[in-house]
Amino acid sequence: MESLGTFLKSRRDQVTPEAIGLRTYGNSRRVPGLRREELAHLAGVSVGYYTRLEQEQAGTASAQVLDALARVLELDEVEKVHLHNLARQNIRTDLAEPPVEHPHPRVLALLDSLGEATPAILLGRRGDVLAWNRTGHALFAEHVDVDAPKDPDQRPSVPRMFFLDPLTRDLHRNWDELAHVHVAYLRLTAGRFPTDARLANLIGELTMRSDEFAQLWATGEVADCTTGDMHLRHPTVGSASVAYQVWLQPDSQDHRLEIYTPNDATSADALHLLTRRIAGAEQPAADRGRARSVNNLMP
Repeated sequence: MESLGTFLKSRRDQVTPEAIGLRTYGNSRRVPGLRREELAHLAGVSVGYYTRLEQEQAGTASAQVLDALARVLELDEVEKVHLHNLARQNIRTDLAEPPVEHPHPRVLALLDSLGEATPAILLGRRGDVLAWNRTGHALFAEHVDVDAPKDPDQRPSVPRMFFLDPLTRDLHRNWDELAHVHVAYLRLTAGRFPTDARLANLIGELTMRSDEFAQLWATGEVADCTTGDMHLRHPTVGSASVAYQVWLQPDSQDHRLEIYTPNDATSADALHLLTRRIAGAEQPAADRGRARSVNNLMP
């Protein structure tokens, strides 16, 4: 997981004196961004106190100090929330096994009401697939058992698939862009749930097994993930571009229902074809035979 000091240093390294109008008088610099004393002065705290913050020796920082640091570091609202989350952590708090996540009946009813024309996936706090409709499954993970989310021990992990599964990687034409989003959102989640042992294990596994994840994690980037585009190279229906949007769930705020809609007419045709294939696959064999017979008689 991540500590307050690690995050502060990563953000301090990203801010140059020139970007905030700080004169350096041509002195040689051994750090890529702001020095500790520069950040402390601009935030209105002593150098000693700020140094102890980075070294995890200052105890809990006040909201006023955190806001001042966020201002100097030019953090956006999501990064500022993450900073406060990290500051509230007890460094010595032990990791704990989290309870099993269960999708709320109301969100399952919402997922069912979308039908198969709109791909949708329900994700848990760590990016585990808690439920999906058949189109969501076919669009993003048709090589995975469609019933896997029903078993908590077999649920597909989107971050794990994204960085460790070659088929998932090949599916995304804008993999590099989405990789930044995945890592930045996982960091935000880690700040919200610092004692989640499964989350810590996931981050550790990805860091050890994926050089790309490790490099992105080391940047310290943090961001929310609510909307965006996925450009796909689908093995069944070809190229498609979809927009995703996240619906947060009032009954289970850790869960996110992701809805996917086509970005253009070609992508709409691809999703329609995927829906028809799913409907055909679910049709009883006798019914499919009758349908083919009828189609053969059509002019």
